[in-house]
Amino acid sequence: MVSEGDSAPGFTATVANGDVEPFDLDDRLGDGPVVLAFFPGAFTPPCSNEMVALQERHEEFVDAGATLVGVSADSAFSGNAFREAHGIEFDLVSDMGREAIDAYDLRIDIDELGLLGVANRAAYVLDEDGTVTYAWEADDPTTEPDYEELLAAVDAASA
Repeated sequence: MVSEGDSAPGFTATVANGDVEPFDLDDRLGDGPVVLAFFPGAFTPPCSNEMVALQERHEEFVDAGATLVGVSADSAFSGNAFREAHGIEFDLVSDMGREAIDAYDLRIDIDELGLLGVANRAAYVLDEDGTVTYAWEADDPTTEPDYEELLAAVDAASA
């Protein structure tokens, strides 16, 4: 697992932002903290709950100067449908090649749901230089992060 104090592994993927475009983490660094919220799969109840909870706090993240990005192994087309269904305004990265999932050592299988090689639920705050200032990984992929703790980590990374 990537830990606090580590340099965040860079990665490229596809982003679902209403369109389907290339995504490079390095392009997001330098303008305030970046929050990477890894989740197992769109349209599953815990993931829907988490992404909706992040959307409900999206303005607080923006006010703190942060860029919020969800990351899953879902296709960008699924990500766009998920964004539309739940009113999500932040970008969802499609990591179908598992570059980010593997770089952050988050690959898991959830056999009972037939989800293989997906991301475990995790959240990272990266400062402007790409240093991990906050790292959290779920012991159980149905567990959501502490959203207040995550916002506090963004505030600390902004200071």
